[in-house]
Amino acid sequence: MQSRLPEVTKPIRSQFERQVQAIQKDVLRMGTLVEQSCRFAHTALFKRDLSVVDTLTRQDKEIDRLYKQIEVQCLQLIALQSPVANDLRLIGTLMQLIRDLERIGDYAEDIGEVAVKLFPYPVAPYMPEIERMSELCQGMLALSLSALIQLDAEAGLQVKVEDDAVDDCYDRLYNVLATQSAPDTTEPLLLAMLLIRSLERMADHATNIGQRVAFVVTGQR
Repeated sequence: MQSRLPEVTKPIRSQFERQVQAIQKDVLRMGTLVEQSCRFAHTALFKRDLSVVDTLTRQDKEIDRLYKQIEVQCLQLIALQSPVANDLRLIGTLMQLIRDLERIGDYAEDIGEVAVKLFPYPVAPYMPEIERMSELCQGMLALSLSALIQLDAEAGLQVKVEDDAVDDCYDRLYNVLATQSAPDTTEPLLLAMLLIRSLERMADHATNIGQRVAFVVTGQR
C-alpha cells in the first residue's frame, strides 16, 4: 500500500499545478485588461478622445467577470485540494492581488467618466501636471505586472519607491487646486480633485501588487 502512494500523489499534484497555472494565466489576462483600461482613461482625459469611454465600460465588465471567476477558482482549490503552505501563500496572495487590479480598473472607468464631464471646459493650466501623475501611475502598474510575470521580488518592492513621486504630485496638485477660487471653475476643480484622488489610489493599489509579489517570492512582508 505504501509503495503505491507516490504513484497516486504525482498525478494529483500535477493536476493541482495545472490548475494553479491556469489561474495565474487568468490573473495576467486580467492585468493586461486593467493596463489597457488605464491607457484608455489617459487617452479620454488628456487626448480628449471620448470614443474610448464606451470601451472602458465594456472592459470594466470583463475585468469584474474575471475577478469573480478567479476568486471562485482560488476558493475551490483551497477547499478541495488542501494546498501546502507555499501553495496556500500563492493562492491567498493572488486573491488579494486581483482585488487590487479590480479597483484600479474601477478608477480607470471613473477617470473616463470625469473626462466626459470635463470635455466642455477649457483645458486648465494644471492639467499637464495631472497628466504627469497619470503617466507615473501607468509606469507603476506596468512595473508591478512585470514583477508578477517574472516573480521578481526586487521589482515588486521598487514599485513602492515609485509611489513617492506620485504622492509628491498629489500634494502639489492639491495645494494648487485648493487655492483656486473663481466661481465659474467650481465643477472643473471638484472633478480635478476627484482625478488626483483616483490616481493616488491607483498608485497605492499598484504598490500593493508589487509588495504582494515580493511576499509570494520571499515569504516576508
